[in-house]
Amino acid sequence: MNKEIRNLEPKAVWNHFSDLNAVPRPSKKEERVIDFMVDFGKKLNLETFVDKVGNVIIKKPATSGLENRKTVVMQSHLDMVHQKNTATVFDFDSEGIKMLIEGDWVTADGTTLGADNGLGVATIMAVLSSSEIEHPNLEALFTIDEETGMTGAMGLEGGILKGDILLNLDTEEDDEIGIGCAGGVDVTAKRTYSEENTPENTIAFSISVKGLNGGHSGMDIHKGLGNANKIMNRLLLDGFENFGLRISEINGGSLRNAIPRESAASVVIDSISKDPFLFETTTVINNIKEEFSTLEPHLSIDIEEISSPDKVMDLGVQEGLIKSIYAALNGVYRMSPDIKDLVETSNNIARVIVKDGAIKIGCLTRSSSETNKYDLANSLRAAFELSGFEVELSGNYPGWQPNVNSEILDSVSKLYEKLHGEKAHVAACHAGLECGILGQNYPEMDMVSIGPTILGAHSPDERTSISSTQKFWKFLLEILKDIPKK
Repeated sequence: MNKEIRNLEPKAVWNHFSDLNAVPRPSKKEERVIDFMVDFGKKLNLETFVDKVGNVIIKKPATSGLENRKTVVMQSHLDMVHQKNTATVFDFDSEGIKMLIEGDWVTADGTTLGADNGLGVATIMAVLSSSEIEHPNLEALFTIDEETGMTGAMGLEGGILKGDILLNLDTEEDDEIGIGCAGGVDVTAKRTYSEENTPENTIAFSISVKGLNGGHSGMDIHKGLGNANKIMNRLLLDGFENFGLRISEINGGSLRNAIPRESAASVVIDSISKDPFLFETTTVINNIKEEFSTLEPHLSIDIEEISSPDKVMDLGVQEGLIKSIYAALNGVYRMSPDIKDLVETSNNIARVIVKDGAIKIGCLTRSSSETNKYDLANSLRAAFELSGFEVELSGNYPGWQPNVNSEILDSVSKLYEKLHGEKAHVAACHAGLECGILGQNYPEMDMVSIGPTILGAHSPDERTSISSTQKFWKFLLEILKDIPKK
């Protein structure tokens, strides 16, 4: 099927995307894709170098007649989110993405596609490798580790880039021009607990939550989708309060920037309570499925009898764990008072691990308001500290404040309307783009963000529209020809 994808238009973009998707590129393990990009630039005889943190920069002189235009930085990130369906056998560290065509969409076989932000990378590669596209002086910036820390953007030193305008190619709606985004901070709660021998006369069960949509923990947070960690915790609280349920292990969620799709727990109860426990839990499961029937039609919650584990948590810590997760906010905290329908502040309870005497809970708190970001983070910190957790706030990165008087925004907006006969949607997004961070060391750089339509980012349902990619490509080529003069 990858061969058919290479024949899609624009061929240059899809061929470079296919080449890129053959290279494993998880966040924080970008060595192979860095080498791939360096080799790409050097084969074109373009100035190519890697900065001290691993960002790749490739420079290309202007085509004839556009030397007097402002220099443009085209920017995308090299890493991708790794998520797969439970039944999918796939090794992200060694295999290339297996792509499929479904109507107007390109998707992957049971994994994330990597269109976020691989299509942006491939688009820049197509411009760099072309001998026909008109453009001003270009600086291609390929950053690392956008998805799990923004460390590439944070580590980019001032003075390396000379560009006047930055085109970030990481927006996921083709009718949108991005001019702002949310910042974020990681909230991590940890504590230890005493393991106790599993009581006698007990029976053990595994509880699994799966089949949820998942998705981007910023762009999809307002949709009310199921969070596997919250659903699991609801079941555990009911079992604990009604039947004295004891927890042995929990493994829920994965990456902070992905709404958790799955959670698994092993628990025990008194043998005498088996039948009423199963009846009660089945009732709760049916209630949850009914509540999510519209949004999560594939939600599956299963409970099965298993061999008894050797150890369980002590009751005091267990009660604090369950109640603190119940108290911790998941979802939208505040809508923007200034921009209609934009989430200002939110939290994703992304990861819950209970095993071998240690608990770790990972959250990602996002906001376009620095003060509200820390207000929510402190609310979460309080909920966990009341139960004896040590809480760390880390990985803070700023939002990107909109500039409605931007020259490049005015130029790009007019071009969009000229091409399509309607105005583009000029907006900020509730996701972490690198523009806000890059603007700290390059405060005079004028920035906008554009991209093709991508749905289901950060989940195995990720897909990108073929016709939208064609629309985006034509728009970008017009933008490059129309860059303002110096």
